[in-house]
Amino acid sequence: ESQGVMTVTITFDETKKYFHLQNESVSYVIALEEEKYVSHQYWGKRLNSFSQVADYPRQDNAFAPNPFEVPGRVFSLATLPQEFPGNGSGDFRESAFECLYPDQTTVSLLTYKSHEIVTGKQPLQGLPHTYETKEEPAETLLLTMEDTVTKVEVVLSYTLFRDYPVLTRSASFRNNGAEDIHLNKALSMSIDFPDADFDMIQLPGAWGRERQIVRTPLVRGIHTLDSKRGTTSHAYQPFVALADKTATEDQGAVYGFHFVYSGEFRANVEVDTYAQTRVQMGINPTHFQWHLPVGEAFQTPEVVLVYSENGLNGLSQTLHPFYQKHLIRGQHQLAERPVLINNWEGTYFDFTAEKIEAMADEASTLGIELFVLDDGWFGKRDDDYSSLGDWHVHTAKLPSGLKQLAENIKAKGMLFGLWFEPEMISEDSELFRAHPDWCIHTLGREKSLSRSQYVIDFSRKEVRDNILAQMMAILDDVPVDYIKWDYNRNMTEIGTAAPGALPGEVLHKYMLGLYEVMEALVAKYPQILFESCSGGGGRFDPGILYYMPQTWTSDNTDAVARLEIQYGTSLVMPISSMGSHVSAIPNHQTHRKASMKMRGDVAMAGNLGYELDVTTLSEAEKQEMKEQISFYKEHRKLVQYGVFHRILSPFETQNEAAWIFVSPEQDEALYFYYRVLDRANLKKKKVLFKGLDSAKYYTVSGYEGVIGGDELMNRGLYLKDALQGDFQSVCLVLKEAQSV
Repeated sequence: ESQGVMTVTITFDETKKYFHLQNESVSYVIALEEEKYVSHQYWGKRLNSFSQVADYPRQDNAFAPNPFEVPGRVFSLATLPQEFPGNGSGDFRESAFECLYPDQTTVSLLTYKSHEIVTGKQPLQGLPHTYETKEEPAETLLLTMEDTVTKVEVVLSYTLFRDYPVLTRSASFRNNGAEDIHLNKALSMSIDFPDADFDMIQLPGAWGRERQIVRTPLVRGIHTLDSKRGTTSHAYQPFVALADKTATEDQGAVYGFHFVYSGEFRANVEVDTYAQTRVQMGINPTHFQWHLPVGEAFQTPEVVLVYSENGLNGLSQTLHPFYQKHLIRGQHQLAERPVLINNWEGTYFDFTAEKIEAMADEASTLGIELFVLDDGWFGKRDDDYSSLGDWHVHTAKLPSGLKQLAENIKAKGMLFGLWFEPEMISEDSELFRAHPDWCIHTLGREKSLSRSQYVIDFSRKEVRDNILAQMMAILDDVPVDYIKWDYNRNMTEIGTAAPGALPGEVLHKYMLGLYEVMEALVAKYPQILFESCSGGGGRFDPGILYYMPQTWTSDNTDAVARLEIQYGTSLVMPISSMGSHVSAIPNHQTHRKASMKMRGDVAMAGNLGYELDVTTLSEAEKQEMKEQISFYKEHRKLVQYGVFHRILSPFETQNEAAWIFVSPEQDEALYFYYRVLDRANLKKKKVLFKGLDSAKYYTVSGYEGVIGGDELMNRGLYLKDALQGDFQSVCLVLKEAQSV
């Protein structure tokens, strides 16, 4: 390899029986203890070589059983750090899987069978997945384990990417036995750390306050983050991290785990008797059971494992470009996102074609590039009690049709976007009256309503085909450039009316069906920019990003609330995926009145949009909006695809937030500082910068002369003006200058 080009190598040492996966930044080591037990040895900063194989402490531990084939009392699965632990064979910690055999037993013991090291990465059929590119390749270890009694085979897949401290893991189960079995649990990965000296970081939330950063010391026991809601949900992000107790935004080791799936998940972090830590992630077993006939296989979704030696910013600065280049696809993958206006908070259901055109007229003069028509254009939908499932134009509301409206908007020089909620069905709909069994429900039980709607049964092909045909009829007729795809309830009474279906298979088959529909649409309409939404950020996960390059971050558009929401989201999601809008005041969720400047400065730290009735604004507000849009267009590539550094956490300061976007060449940057509430008699605020080149000099907007990057990062600057009043923000533009 030429100087400076990273390599990725996966090797197997035949003598010492271990695998070493390494690139320039990270190593991952797996050993075969007693030549057959697949044991985790190391994951972290790159090691040139590995010598201390199979050195885990072997001792006669009380109440630790010994496998029947290993003589003596010192080797036990109860203490062995494992890669994919089985069930009921002497490891009392959480298992990674559970097979139900024909005799109703569930004991399984996996041992090494074979392995293969392959160049590249195979796609996961029917599932979202990361992929390699010619410019940024990867290598894969396929490690086959077997239960020698039942002949169940599990292939563990490990892909290491050359240019990132990132490993992806998944598992495939194959039934090579003589009888059908059932999988009661099939997680995607499991890993054991030798100690528990970590903080656990998670991103819990709720509707309107998604992805809050919660950091707690690890303690003894099993900590479970999960969803039993049919979707990843607002309640938890399918993410967990272990961080050194001293790790900060910019230093210290952090180990992150992120599940590439949009259905129910489980993440376990377990600290055992000996202060060892087991982390597991995969499909939640609660509503899962899979029939596995002889000769067939089941593939789990994958988990992204990321290691950072540079704290939480290091983790984010790995995940952002990794997801942009190895998960998001299509012609919008690395494209600048258009500035949009959405009519939802401006009109809700109460609009006419004339009203929409009047909003579009005004918006086009301000520089907005995309008009999005939200809920209420279809069926006879004038409120949220009807018409989901009837994807044809509401002619009483739009008598000239949708095509005419779209063409009129496009004639103003804007793109046209449309809202859909394809996975839902209203009780009051033509589709439900024709097919009352087409929703997710358990036969013989009453059905719970939520937002007066049911979830449509995407586990059934005839249902998927019907919805696809309805959507394609609209998209083939109307010139649509953008779709906001919503999902506005969680699942209850999970079941299906499909004949012969196993209840435990419904949810995963639903997810496979959803992905199939999304794949069909993105393949047929590559020009459409898809934005996913679930009451805002209720399904903002890596699985969705594979089909839809951006997500509506939260229904809560209040600038102050958004500081926490966007700060937390940025931990794992690229800025290019975060929809962020300026809305009317008082805010519709919190009733707060923040200035147009503060609202703009928060929304510009994502994909800028507006969600208000622009025809009701004053001339001064419209002028400010016009200037915001013009400024954003000038800097949006930097915001959406630059290197993002978090500086001040609103979770820690309670009253401030700050972050900076830096170009890859470190020749320009955009710094934002926000303060929520004012206090009397404060001195001027001094701010520090991050991510600059300490050897370069910069001009800073509003300041005289040039200032060294080292000075800006280490000494900082006093803000020019004392910020007066509540809800204040400052935006500074930095540009590289010739030296003083």
